[in-house]
Amino acid sequence: MLAGLVAAAGAAWCYGVSSILQALASRSAAPVEGLDPRLLVRLLRNWRYVLGVCLDGLGFLLSLVAVRSLPLFVVQSVVASFLAITAILGAVFLRMPLRRLDRIGLVVVVAGLVLVGVSATEDRSVDVSRAEQWGTLVAAVLLGLAAVPLARLRGAAGATALGAVAGLAYGVTAVASRILPGDLSPEHLLDEVGPLLRSPATYALAVAGGVAMLTYSIALQRGSVTRATAPLVVGETVGPALVGLFLLGDQTRAGWGPVAAAGFLLSVCGAVSLARHGEVEAPSEEAASVP
Repeated sequence: MLAGLVAAAGAAWCYGVSSILQALASRSAAPVEGLDPRLLVRLLRNWRYVLGVCLDGLGFLLSLVAVRSLPLFVVQSVVASFLAITAILGAVFLRMPLRRLDRIGLVVVVAGLVLVGVSATEDRSVDVSRAEQWGTLVAAVLLGLAAVPLARLRGAAGATALGAVAGLAYGVTAVASRILPGDLSPEHLLDEVGPLLRSPATYALAVAGGVAMLTYSIALQRGSVTRATAPLVVGETVGPALVGLFLLGDQTRAGWGPVAAAGFLLSVCGAVSLARHGEVEAPSEEAASVP
């Protein structure tokens, strides 16, 4: 269980740094009309975005370790603390001073994580039906289809709507990671290639990940990072937590359910309150040209 908590915390650090890098890159790219995948192609020419994606990849691997050993509500609440890390990094490196409310938000996040951590117990394996695996793929496809009309929304409404889609899509990746078949430890991974390729959850992971990256990048262009990131945090934490509790057999230590619920709410609400620390401005062309 300790290894899972450490992995989840490492994922939060990766996502925290990545969020700043990707916000800078998205704000410097030309705006797109609708759900245009060419935005990702252009962003891949920006070193900040590429570095952010690499950190996202590392964060995903760490979160994969975590969701295979801990309940989803624990992992997702820890991962949501990436906004607290973004706030700290923004204050140190981007001259974004922490207001009094920001400091309170940091304390709330830490308090929530402590409550979640002490109430956690090791994940117990449950049998996942083929229908549930297909359900993750269907959910990923439906989110992609829903993003098409929502991408036509402009301004704050577009940022909020696409941020919510991105959050739900990241939630699908968490659920899909949890129900991937077989033993995914490095020494057994090659033996599991066949079952992984036959599992709908594998393809749900790929589809949902692509939808999340594209919709969040566009959301960052539609409005403030706060509007894009706050619904993302809610979607990627609440959705998987409910699926884990009601469908995948997640549980807390005996008698610690209320403590876990309080910690989860505190960590999510505290993280949402810190969403403004994604409000980084793209560097100007003049500044970028200075050696």
